[in-house]
Amino acid sequence: MLARFIATFGYAGLLKPAPGTWGTLAGLPFGWLILHQSGSFFLLMATAVLFFGGWFAAHHYMSATDKMDDPSEVVVDEVVGLWIALAAIPDLTWLWVALAFALFRLFDIWKPGPIRWADRTIKGALGTMVDDVLAGVAAALCILVLNAAIGG
Repeated sequence: MLARFIATFGYAGLLKPAPGTWGTLAGLPFGWLILHQSGSFFLLMATAVLFFGGWFAAHHYMSATDKMDDPSEVVVDEVVGLWIALAAIPDLTWLWVALAFALFRLFDIWKPGPIRWADRTIKGALGTMVDDVLAGVAAALCILVLNAAIGG
């Protein structure tokens, strides 16, 4: 089923333990490649496409499996959040890429403030996607602030 393939990002979400981390790792080379070949703008455009496609796929997968409360195997949301963080890095050095990955995972797991609110309030496939978008935005803001602080 195509919805399962997309929602689990090529079945990466079926890997255990920590399917969210596996999904984030699976999305990393694709995000890096888009960023390397086309830049941040196109990565954000690809992120928007993946967000809507992921929302649609997650909805269908969650309905088909009767798992409506953010199933752990749905990891397309992690890829979207990571790509938002990657779009903020000033260059493609391993340090910035690793920082984007680590900050996104930190915010995705910790869920401070508005991220926690979205996770608890917005239900269904949209809620599954939105909290990771916010975690990606939080990671991107940290990267932008850090880059400005070091004079980038």
